Amino acid sequence: MLVKSRVQKFFGACQSIKIKMIQIHFRNCVRFDQGISRAFYRSGMPYCFQNSANQRCFSTPQVAFQPDVQPRHEPFGQLRAQREGGRFICKLHACGEVFIIWAMSEINHSDHPANDAGGRASPDAAGLAALASAIRQWASELGFSALSIGEAGLLPDVGEGLRRWLAAGCHGDMHYMIRHAHLRMHPAELMPNVSRVISARMHYWPDATPAAEVLANGALGYVSRYALGRDYHKTVRTRLQKLAERIIRAAPASTRVFTDSAPVFEVEFAQRSGLGWRGKHTLLIARDSPRSSGSCFFLGEIFIDLPLPVDAPVSSHCGRCSACLPACPTGAIIAPYRLDARRCISYLTIEHPGSIPEPLRPLIGNRIYGCDDCQLVCPWNRHTPQSVEKDFAVRNGLDCASLVSLFAWSEAEFLQRMAGSAIRRIGHERWLRNIAVALGNAPHSPERDAALRARAGDSSALVREHVSWALVRQGGENSPASAAHSAMQDCRASHIS
Repeated sequence: MLVKSRVQKFFGACQSIKIKMIQIHFRNCVRFDQGISRAFYRSGMPYCFQNSANQRCFSTPQVAFQPDVQPRHEPFGQLRAQREGGRFICKLHACGEVFIIWAMSEINHSDHPANDAGGRASPDAAGLAALASAIRQWASELGFSALSIGEAGLLPDVGEGLRRWLAAGCHGDMHYMIRHAHLRMHPAELMPNVSRVISARMHYWPDATPAAEVLANGALGYVSRYALGRDYHKTVRTRLQKLAERIIRAAPASTRVFTDSAPVFEVEFAQRSGLGWRGKHTLLIARDSPRSSGSCFFLGEIFIDLPLPVDAPVSSHCGRCSACLPACPTGAIIAPYRLDARRCISYLTIEHPGSIPEPLRPLIGNRIYGCDDCQLVCPWNRHTPQSVEKDFAVRNGLDCASLVSLFAWSEAEFLQRMAGSAIRRIGHERWLRNIAVALGNAPHSPERDAALRARAGDSSALVREHVSWALVRQGGENSPASAAHSAMQDCRASHIS
C-alpha cells in the first residue's frame, strides 16, 4: 500500500486522499489502523506516519473497505468489514489503481477503554499471566531458546553511560549511534504507548570446523561463527514477526519487532528481564542448565503495549574471571564492561568503511569478518549448544576457506555467493581489504604472493593500499602469532582515532 504525499493531513482531517493499491483483489478489505501502524510498517511506510495515526486515535483495526463501488456489493462490504473487525466506507471512487476515499471518521479510545475495535476485551491480570505463558510456548515452537519480558522504561544511568561512551569517541565511524541516541534512550519514540519489551534469544553456533583450528592456520580465513550461514536479521525477524502476529490474534495489542535493526538497548532490556547477565566483554551471557550456557546467540525484541507480567533479573556469574579482557587481540575491551569499538576487529572488518589503522593490522591475524576471541575463552561457552537451525548452517565452505581462494572472487562472484548472507552488506571492496590484511599476516608462500600481486593494480584505492602493505611484510614477521606479539605493546600505547 502506498499513500501519496501529504498523507499526514489524512490523520487530522476527514477529507479526500488518494491511495494507490498494489495488486489488490476487489474482494479484499484494506484496513487503516496503528494497525494503520502495522499496515504502514509492513509496507515500509516511515514510522512518523504510524506515530501520527496513533496520536490521532485510530485504533486497531478500525477501518476496512473494498474497492468495488457498485451498490450491490455494499452489504457484502459491511459484513466483511465487521467480520474483519473494521468499518466499511461506502463512498469510494476508483480510477484505475487509484482509489479515493471521501469519508472517514475517528474513534475515541476512551469510548471503549477495555476493548479493541473488534470487540475483544483487554485481558485482566490472570489473562495477562496466561498470555505471557503462552508467548513463551509459542516462542519455543518458533525456535527461540528462551524469552523474557521486562519494563519498557530505561534507568537514567543507562543513558548517561551511553553519553559518556559517545563523548569519548568509542563509537568510531558509527555516526548513527549519535544520530539515534535519543531514540535509543526513549523507547516510546520508537513505539508510542509501549509498555513491555519482550526479549528473545536464538542460538547460532553451527556445526563447523573448530574455531581454534582455523585461527591457528594463517593460510585460512576466519569468519565469525555467527556469519557462516544465512543473515540472522532475516531469520530472527521473520520468527519474531510470526510470534507478534500470534500475540495479536490472541489479545488486543499493538506490537513492533526489532532485530538489531533499530536503536534499541538490546542487552540492557534482556539483562533487566532475566534473559541473562552482561559479561565483562559487554555481551549477554545466559545459563539455561549446567550443560547449556554461553553467549553465542542472537537477540531480538518485540515492543508491545500490553502490561504483561515482568520477569526478574538474574545475578551475574562472571565473578573474578576476566579472561575475555586479555584475550582480545587488539585490546578493545579497555575495562570490564567497556569496549572501544575503534580497536575492535568486528568493527574494523565490518563497520569501518576506510583504511584499517596500520598498528592494528598485524593484530587482526587471519580474521576477515568479525572476531570471536572474547567468547572463545569465556568459561560459560564451554557448553554452548549447537544450533539446530538450518539457516545458520555453513555456506560456501566459509568455516575453513583458504585466503587465496577467497581473494580471487570477482565482485559478481562475491555478490552471488553471499546472497542472503550478513557478509554481503560490507561489499566486495571491504571484503578484499580484509583479506589483503590477512594475507599480509599469512605465512609466506608463492600462492600468497601471486594472489597479492594480482590485486596490486585493483581499481579500488582502498584495496591497493592494503595489498601494498601486505606485500612489504617478509619472512618470519608473516606469522600471525609473532606479528601479534611484536605489535601488541606499540598498539596498546598508541591512540587510534
